[in-house]
Amino acid sequence: MVAAANLVEVAALVGDTARATVLAALMSGQALTGSELAYLARVSRPTASEHLAKLTDARLIASIKQGRFRYYRITSPLVASMLESIIAVAAIEVPARHRPRSAHDEALRFARTCYDHLAGRLGVAIADALVANGHVVLGEDGGEVTDGGRRFLAAFGADLTSRQKGKRIFCKPCLD
Repeated sequence: MVAAANLVEVAALVGDTARATVLAALMSGQALTGSELAYLARVSRPTASEHLAKLTDARLIASIKQGRFRYYRITSPLVASMLESIIAVAAIEVPARHRPRSAHDEALRFARTCYDHLAGRLGVAIADALVANGHVVLGEDGGEVTDGGRRFLAAFGADLTSRQKGKRIFCKPCLD
């Protein structure tokens, strides 16, 4: 019963348009101020503060005070993964609608970050090149860096040894 109640609470929080917009804006991994999030969600600053307080209380986001500003970010990769999954499921049933593209949309399609990794056409092209050259092997549950891939990435200064010691998944599938 407790899990079901928590599910309903989290779903209600994420289901609000303004809060969903705030969470989507934070998916880039960049911490943003309440004013920035209010602007992006197209709500007043006091309304944004109410939404941010609810998301913080539910531990979906956290805040850090720096000087006179308070910055908000998604609390964990688990929350980001939940949001990515919701986005993926929502995309299944929604028919494509015509929406004129802007320069900003095109820039995001080309390159962006998705929580903690490179995404967009550039991210996909890099992943494709790593696979084509045998540096990464992709599977349904994620990817694995090959021995040749470790040497290749080490030549660029990438330290893969610290990632292997942690419990975090090194290479997991992305919506792109």
